[in-house]
Amino acid sequence: MKIKYKNKRFKKHLIFGILWTILGFLNLNYSGDNSWIDYGFLVIAILYWSSYFYEKNNQYLTIDNDSIKKNSIAGKKIHLSDITWIKKFAGDYILKTDTEELTINTEVVDEKSLIELNRILSKLNLPADKTPFANNI
Repeated sequence: MKIKYKNKRFKKHLIFGILWTILGFLNLNYSGDNSWIDYGFLVIAILYWSSYFYEKNNQYLTIDNDSIKKNSIAGKKIHLSDITWIKKFAGDYILKTDTEELTINTEVVDEKSLIELNRILSKLNLPADKTPFANNI
């Protein structure tokens, strides 16, 4: 199952990618003597476009039967059975194991996906004092 980003995030990356691309080509066309620094706008555009396509294809989180993985360049993966503690702090979920910690930013998660994420996390067999979902069970 994939936990999706909000569409607002994709629109932002798309708009910035378009703007930086336009600025890059305008800069190359209207600056007479091009140096390597003049390609900076296009490098930024490529970064936004790459981010847009990567996040659109992979989404925020991937949850399978036994693990949860944060899809990013330096993404983390933890096993659901290893989670010993869940804390909700400032709109984030902090999932802790004995050795690792995974922070989930709920501000970037789509509303329907957030409901699914809450459902999955509430099914974990944790003591009531180790989960913010104790009142929902």
